[in-house]
Amino acid sequence: MSKSDLQSARSRARELIVQSLYQQQITGHDVTELLRQFHERPDYARVDKKYYDEAMKAICADVVALEKDIGEHADRPVEQLDPVERSILLLGFYELKSKPDVPYKVVINESVNLTKRLGALDGYKYINALLDRAVKKLRPAP
Repeated sequence: MSKSDLQSARSRARELIVQSLYQQQITGHDVTELLRQFHERPDYARVDKKYYDEAMKAICADVVALEKDIGEHADRPVEQLDPVERSILLLGFYELKSKPDVPYKVVINESVNLTKRLGALDGYKYINALLDRAVKKLRPAP
């Protein structure tokens, strides 16, 4: 798999993660059920499967800490965030905290693009600003 194919599969994995996290907020399904359901979807065949599975397990296991981190940077309680944007922020904060191999600019760019596709009309501006503030704390310059 070429580098661009891997990046494309990783982007699709991120979109599926956001959809999974959204579904979890709406239905309350646990990670095992979400993985089972999303593995059966045809679009799962085109994603970076390892990344999807690893991220879903890690985010679901650490959701309380991730939401606490989001809350430290947000201008409102996490519970009041739009469910799509909340899902995107969970993924973005997970990547900023746990994936130092993913450049922070990629995390922000992918999050903004996901918000443009899936979120509210100008939600991407909020996501961009919040992640930009978080980078300074979660990935301080050396």
